[in-house]
Amino acid sequence: MSPIGIGVIGIGYWGPNLLRTVMSTPALRLRWACDLDSDRARTALGPYAAVQLTDSFEEVLDDPLVEGVAIATPAGTHSELVRAALEAGKHVLVEKPLTDSVAEGRKLAEIAESNGRVLMCDHTYCYTPAVRRIRELVRGGDIGEIQFVDSVRINLGLVQPDVDVLWDLAPHDLSILDFVLPEDVVPVAVSAHTADPIGAGRACLAYLSVWLSTGALAHIHVNWLSPTKIRTTVFGGTRRTIVWDDVNPAARLSVHDRGVDRLSASSLAPDARRQALISYRVGDVLVPALPEREALMAVMAEFAGAITEQRLPLTDARAALRVLALLEAATESAEHDGAKIAVAADLVSR
Repeated sequence: MSPIGIGVIGIGYWGPNLLRTVMSTPALRLRWACDLDSDRARTALGPYAAVQLTDSFEEVLDDPLVEGVAIATPAGTHSELVRAALEAGKHVLVEKPLTDSVAEGRKLAEIAESNGRVLMCDHTYCYTPAVRRIRELVRGGDIGEIQFVDSVRINLGLVQPDVDVLWDLAPHDLSILDFVLPEDVVPVAVSAHTADPIGAGRACLAYLSVWLSTGALAHIHVNWLSPTKIRTTVFGGTRRTIVWDDVNPAARLSVHDRGVDRLSASSLAPDARRQALISYRVGDVLVPALPEREALMAVMAEFAGAITEQRLPLTDARAALRVLALLEAATESAEHDGAKIAVAADLVSR
């Protein structure tokens, strides 16, 4: 089959990565680079001089040889651009978040479905070897039932002009949570606290709690202001605990046979029973070997595969909507001093 013609829309922070990986994916052919800043796009295109350059999104959509577009523009522009691309008959890969509201996200998902087009969100971390292995371990029952999830994603980051830190960084953690949890485990409520200590006009750090249908609690800390970069997530299970340290290439993933067990002490006297309920387990630590593959290359391969095989991608519009539902609820909670906000079951069910 001929390679799928692709246009990349938005050549800012993330766009050059899309250009490079589209060019490196045999199933895709980069036809257009589109950005309002022609000089910036021309610089990014450097080694790909044969690719057509434009500042007109309509010109890309008018090209019959373009079957899909990859959109990496500010979140507030996603709705309009994704809708136009879908209505023009193009498949769409869009940077997270899908859009800035659940209501608009629903409309885009419906347009994609009615037009038979692929609508995929670039939840890149779901395509990393580490998260793929975590999904296998969690869904395969290797760690038992999830008891808690604790995630920290902090660094001295770019204060975004159009979204706060929740909408910028938390989609990574929420999409990972959605990707790895068993099908029957879903979020039921959230609570968020945010702060803007530098007067940026938007939250620069946030603490987000997510209650799961099993009673387990997930906690996410995101922060633009930390001079230290930390990317660590812990998945605690009844049998084992997974520690994912994304900035430690020597031991990116480790599985600990350590934890706390609850014992059956029904035959003991009440005083002895209280002391015997908890037991600490200390066992081996396994560091699984992980393949080396760039996640964004896997994203492009999945986009191409979903188009050619006429199937839903792993991170489809419905997965993106589940993340949006949690972000909207988190925003509402933060506006009400961390109130616990229930999440509608129909928005997070798989």
